[in-house]
Amino acid sequence: MNDAEYAGLDGLGIGAAIADGTVSAEEALTAARRRADAVNPAINAIVRDMDREAASQPGASAEGPFAGVPFLIKDLGQDYAGLPTSSGCRALANVPMPEHATVVQRWLDAGLVIFGKTNTPEFGAKGVTESELLGPCRNPYDTTRTPGGSSGGAAAAVAAGIVPVAGASDGGGSIRIPAGCCGLFGLKAGRGVIPNGPRYSELLQGSATHGVISRSVRDSAAMLDVMAGQDPIAPYQVVPSTDGPYRDEVGRVPGKLRIGFVTTSSITPNPHPDAVAAVENAARLLERLGHHVEAVAAPQDDAKLAREFLTTWFVNIASEVELTKRLTGAGDEGFEQDTRLMAALGRATSGVDVHRALEGRHEHVRALASFHQKYDLLMTPTMSQAPIELGALDTPPAMRRAAEVLLRTRTARFLARTPIPNQLIDDNLGWVPYTQLANITGRPASSVPLHWTDAGLPLGIQFVADLGGERMLLQLAAQLEEAQPWADRRPEL
Repeated sequence: MNDAEYAGLDGLGIGAAIADGTVSAEEALTAARRRADAVNPAINAIVRDMDREAASQPGASAEGPFAGVPFLIKDLGQDYAGLPTSSGCRALANVPMPEHATVVQRWLDAGLVIFGKTNTPEFGAKGVTESELLGPCRNPYDTTRTPGGSSGGAAAAVAAGIVPVAGASDGGGSIRIPAGCCGLFGLKAGRGVIPNGPRYSELLQGSATHGVISRSVRDSAAMLDVMAGQDPIAPYQVVPSTDGPYRDEVGRVPGKLRIGFVTTSSITPNPHPDAVAAVENAARLLERLGHHVEAVAAPQDDAKLAREFLTTWFVNIASEVELTKRLTGAGDEGFEQDTRLMAALGRATSGVDVHRALEGRHEHVRALASFHQKYDLLMTPTMSQAPIELGALDTPPAMRRAAEVLLRTRTARFLARTPIPNQLIDDNLGWVPYTQLANITGRPASSVPLHWTDAGLPLGIQFVADLGGERMLLQLAAQLEEAQPWADRRPEL
């Protein structure tokens, strides 16, 4: 299998070629490694090689459409027994995991050949992928810019042609943001559809889920068939679908959909003209396909949602830091300063405030449910601007010095009175204010690569569906993929 042949196939295409004997799984893996050797030094997408582990996996001897297909998993939450899951954290860099994550086991059972782990920010806490431990991951379309986060390594690897589909996860947009930054398709399934075990029951109180980032819609659909399904140790059981495989949704016409779109946010009241143009162009395309599309007011109070989202986010980071310290014996030196700041804010948050933030989610669920009584889908830009430059979210030196004093003197209670919390909100959510709604409400959402800027940078379009709307999202994405194909758009790397 030469490079052109490998690059021209999606995951299901590679699996079909292996199944019919056109190529071997070994040849496909060699092609993937060859591409990784050629481009990974420039983008830093793969941060751990797993050649030895790949040699002992079932691969093509398994059954299923992905048997023998090369694959990468994220170095956050997707544990592989015997290897560390660093989560982008110095303290965890050499701590082996005792067992496979449930989703990793399902990928192995499907015959995917896992040969590496991908880059992620520390604890997945940012929409960029620039940890001190793993180094910055770079966007293949412009290596001075971010591929997004926290699944930035996965998106960069797929966009650069190392693999056609890669493992990812999403707690506040971490599948959709990188997909939107790298010209790829990303689907976040609804709450409970994909299990998180065995180390976790629910991630981020049910806001986070595993998934994939892919070049083709059909790969994401078939991957959902692999990942989804009941788990005996899940906190609750999702009713199994009786509508057949998700893969069968690709090619089915979704019918005439009612789509309401929003471009502004109270966090970012003036999105970049590129983001507005992306939505307006998508609206015209959707209308040509027969859908009803109109501008609407945002269904949610997104300023309130952002505060509640980050309240629970900071508390979760505090918990992760304390758990890691107990597990490893590490001190503060094992963590980045921004992580320690978020953890300090989390520790300073009262239980009453956490409970209020969690209870506040119901308000957003009701608002979105009311919206979905009139509209099938909510459409927004995935980001408020094209992928930002590497280092754009670095804390200014003066603020870093002030923060270090507060951290060293254990005066975390004063952090809330400084500009630091607002800086964290502006930095983390200012350029990606649209994606957290689906996480908080547990609704499925996708990012579809429909727009490139004049500078050649991708800027995705997000769709948010009602509960159980994964099939509708896949049907629409496949229809858009056929109407405005993106598979041949590749970075010049």
